[in-house]
Amino acid sequence: MLEDRLLLWKFKCGSKDAFRAIYEKYAENLLTLAANLLDDKVGAEDVVQDVLISFVGSVDKFRLTGTLKGYLATCVANRSRDYIRRNTRQRTAEVNQAEQTTAEARSPIQLVIRSEELQELSHALTELPYEQREAIVLRLHGDLRFRQIAKLQNVSTKTAQSRYRYGLDKLRSTLNGEVRK
Repeated sequence: MLEDRLLLWKFKCGSKDAFRAIYEKYAENLLTLAANLLDDKVGAEDVVQDVLISFVGSVDKFRLTGTLKGYLATCVANRSRDYIRRNTRQRTAEVNQAEQTTAEARSPIQLVIRSEELQELSHALTELPYEQREAIVLRLHGDLRFRQIAKLQNVSTKTAQSRYRYGLDKLRSTLNGEVRK
Protein backbone atom coordinates (compact mmCIF):
# COMPACT_ATOMS: atom_id res chain seq x y z
CA MET A 1 0.00 0.00 0.00
CA LEU A 2 2.88 2.35 0.74
CA GLU A 3 4.33 1.48 -2.66
CA ASP A 4 1.02 2.42 -4.29
CA ARG A 5 0.94 5.76 -2.50
CA LEU A 6 4.48 6.50 -3.66
CA LEU A 7 3.67 5.52 -7.25
CA LEU A 8 0.54 7.64 -7.15
CA TRP A 9 2.47 10.62 -5.82
CA LYS A 10 5.12 10.24 -8.53
CA PHE A 11 2.39 9.93 -11.17
CA LYS A 12 0.72 13.11 -9.92
CA CYS A 13 4.10 14.81 -10.25
CA GLY A 14 4.22 13.82 -13.92
CA SER A 15 6.18 10.56 -13.93
CA LYS A 16 5.16 8.36 -16.85
CA ASP A 17 7.21 5.53 -15.37
CA ALA A 18 5.02 5.60 -12.27
CA PHE A 19 1.88 5.06 -14.34
CA ARG A 20 3.63 2.30 -16.27
CA ALA A 21 4.45 0.61 -12.95
CA ILE A 22 0.83 0.92 -11.80
CA TYR A 23 -0.35 -0.49 -15.12
CA GLU A 24 2.07 -3.42 -15.04
CA LYS A 25 1.18 -4.17 -11.44
CA TYR A 26 -2.62 -4.26 -11.86
CA ALA A 27 -3.64 -4.57 -15.52
CA GLU A 28 -3.61 -8.38 -15.70
CA ASN A 29 -5.64 -8.75 -12.50
CA LEU A 30 -8.15 -6.12 -13.64
CA LEU A 31 -8.49 -7.83 -16.99
CA THR A 32 -9.18 -11.18 -15.31
CA LEU A 33 -11.73 -9.52 -13.05
CA ALA A 34 -13.53 -7.87 -15.98
CA ALA A 35 -13.40 -11.04 -18.08
CA ASN A 36 -15.02 -13.01 -15.28
CA LEU A 37 -17.71 -10.41 -14.75
CA LEU A 38 -18.51 -10.01 -18.45
CA ASP A 39 -17.60 -13.37 -19.96
CA ASP A 40 -16.35 -11.34 -22.92
CA LYS A 41 -12.62 -10.86 -23.46
CA VAL A 42 -12.95 -7.96 -25.89
CA GLY A 43 -15.44 -6.21 -23.62
CA ALA A 44 -13.15 -6.82 -20.65
CA GLU A 45 -10.26 -5.16 -22.45
CA ASP A 46 -12.48 -2.18 -23.28
CA VAL A 47 -13.64 -1.87 -19.67
CA VAL A 48 -10.10 -1.99 -18.26
CA GLN A 49 -8.88 0.51 -20.85
CA ASP A 50 -11.77 2.87 -20.00
CA VAL A 51 -11.03 2.59 -16.28
CA LEU A 52 -7.33 3.32 -16.75
CA ILE A 53 -7.98 6.26 -19.10
CA SER A 54 -10.49 7.68 -16.63
CA PHE A 55 -7.97 7.17 -13.83
CA VAL A 56 -5.31 9.09 -15.77
CA GLY A 57 -7.75 11.91 -16.46
CA SER A 58 -8.79 12.30 -12.85
CA VAL A 59 -5.50 11.60 -11.07
CA ASP A 60 -5.07 15.26 -10.06
CA LYS A 61 -8.34 15.16 -8.09
CA PHE A 62 -7.84 11.57 -6.91
CA ARG A 63 -7.24 10.87 -3.23
CA LEU A 64 -6.43 7.31 -2.16
CA THR A 65 -8.32 6.29 0.99
CA GLY A 66 -7.96 2.50 0.74
CA THR A 67 -5.90 0.32 -1.53
CA LEU A 68 -5.27 1.23 -5.15
CA LYS A 69 -6.07 -2.34 -6.18
CA GLY A 70 -9.42 -2.17 -4.40
CA TYR A 71 -10.22 1.19 -5.95
CA LEU A 72 -9.39 0.01 -9.47
CA ALA A 73 -11.30 -3.27 -8.95
CA THR A 74 -14.36 -1.28 -7.85
CA CYS A 75 -14.07 0.91 -10.94
CA VAL A 76 -13.85 -2.19 -13.15
CA ALA A 77 -16.94 -3.69 -11.49
CA ASN A 78 -18.89 -0.47 -12.04
CA ARG A 79 -17.81 -0.20 -15.67
CA SER A 80 -18.67 -3.86 -16.18
CA ARG A 81 -22.18 -3.19 -14.94
CA ASP A 82 -22.46 -0.29 -17.36
CA TYR A 83 -21.17 -2.47 -20.17
CA ILE A 84 -23.75 -5.17 -19.42
CA ARG A 85 -26.52 -2.58 -19.36
CA ARG A 86 -25.43 -1.25 -22.77
CA ASN A 87 -25.07 -4.71 -24.28
CA THR A 88 -28.12 -6.74 -23.34
CA ARG A 89 -27.16 -9.80 -25.35
CA GLN A 90 -24.59 -12.12 -23.83
CA ARG A 91 -21.36 -12.90 -25.68
CA THR A 92 -19.17 -15.87 -24.99
CA ALA A 93 -15.39 -15.67 -24.76
CA GLU A 94 -12.37 -17.42 -23.29
CA VAL A 95 -11.33 -16.29 -19.83
CA ASN A 96 -7.93 -14.61 -19.64
CA GLN A 97 -6.65 -17.33 -17.32
CA ALA A 98 -6.68 -19.83 -20.19
CA GLU A 99 -3.53 -18.18 -21.48
CA GLN A 100 -1.87 -18.56 -18.08
CA THR A 101 -2.90 -22.22 -17.95
CA THR A 102 -1.20 -22.85 -21.29
CA ALA A 103 2.12 -21.67 -19.92
CA GLU A 104 1.78 -23.80 -16.78
CA ALA A 105 0.82 -27.04 -18.48
CA ARG A 106 3.51 -29.71 -18.55
CA SER A 107 1.96 -32.04 -21.09
CA PRO A 108 -0.73 -31.89 -23.77
CA ILE A 109 -3.01 -34.05 -21.61
CA GLN A 110 -2.71 -31.64 -18.68
CA LEU A 111 -3.41 -28.74 -21.03
CA VAL A 112 -6.60 -30.38 -22.32
CA ILE A 113 -7.78 -31.23 -18.80
CA ARG A 114 -7.13 -27.71 -17.51
CA SER A 115 -8.75 -26.16 -20.55
CA GLU A 116 -11.89 -28.27 -20.11
CA GLU A 117 -12.03 -27.49 -16.39
CA LEU A 118 -11.64 -23.79 -17.10
CA GLN A 119 -14.42 -23.89 -19.69
CA GLU A 120 -16.69 -25.74 -17.25
CA LEU A 121 -15.97 -23.21 -14.52
CA SER A 122 -16.47 -20.28 -16.88
CA HIS A 123 -19.79 -21.67 -18.07
CA ALA A 124 -20.94 -22.39 -14.52
CA LEU A 125 -19.97 -18.87 -13.47
CA THR A 126 -22.05 -17.32 -16.26
CA GLU A 127 -25.06 -19.35 -15.13
CA LEU A 128 -25.04 -17.67 -11.71
CA PRO A 129 -27.19 -14.60 -11.06
CA TYR A 130 -25.07 -11.51 -11.74
CA GLU A 131 -25.03 -10.35 -8.10
CA GLN A 132 -23.63 -13.69 -6.92
CA ARG A 133 -21.10 -13.86 -9.75
CA GLU A 134 -19.99 -10.30 -9.00
CA ALA A 135 -19.57 -11.06 -5.28
CA ILE A 136 -17.48 -14.16 -6.03
CA VAL A 137 -15.29 -12.48 -8.64
CA LEU A 138 -14.72 -9.34 -6.56
CA ARG A 139 -13.80 -11.43 -3.53
CA LEU A 140 -11.53 -13.91 -5.30
CA HIS A 141 -10.01 -11.84 -8.12
CA GLY A 142 -10.47 -8.32 -6.81
CA ASP A 143 -9.37 -9.18 -3.26
CA LEU A 144 -12.15 -6.96 -1.94
CA ARG A 145 -13.56 -7.42 1.55
CA PHE A 146 -17.23 -8.14 2.01
CA ARG A 147 -17.71 -4.64 3.40
CA GLN A 148 -16.36 -3.18 0.15
CA ILE A 149 -18.47 -5.53 -1.97
CA ALA A 150 -21.55 -4.59 0.04
CA LYS A 151 -20.89 -0.91 -0.49
CA LEU A 152 -20.37 -1.45 -4.21
CA GLN A 153 -23.58 -3.49 -4.54
CA ASN A 154 -25.48 -1.11 -2.26
CA VAL A 155 -26.49 -3.89 0.15
CA SER A 156 -25.62 -4.94 3.70
CA THR A 157 -22.44 -6.83 4.48
CA LYS A 158 -24.49 -9.90 5.41
CA THR A 159 -26.22 -9.81 2.01
CA ALA A 160 -22.86 -9.61 0.23
CA GLN A 161 -21.62 -12.58 2.27
CA SER A 162 -24.79 -14.50 1.46
CA ARG A 163 -24.47 -13.80 -2.26
CA TYR A 164 -20.89 -15.06 -2.14
CA ARG A 165 -21.83 -18.18 -0.17
CA TYR A 166 -24.90 -19.01 -2.27
CA GLY A 167 -22.91 -18.48 -5.45
CA LEU A 168 -20.17 -20.84 -4.28
CA ASP A 169 -22.79 -23.42 -3.27
CA LYS A 170 -24.36 -23.23 -6.73
CA LEU A 171 -20.94 -23.57 -8.36
CA ARG A 172 -20.18 -26.61 -6.23
CA SER A 173 -23.46 -28.29 -7.08
CA THR A 174 -23.07 -27.44 -10.78
CA LEU A 175 -19.52 -28.76 -10.88
CA ASN A 176 -20.29 -31.79 -8.68
CA GLY A 177 -18.20 -30.56 -5.78
CA GLU A 178 -15.01 -30.04 -7.82
CA VAL A 179 -14.60 -26.38 -6.85
CA ARG A 180 -12.74 -25.72 -3.60
CA LYS A 181 -12.81 -22.60 -1.46
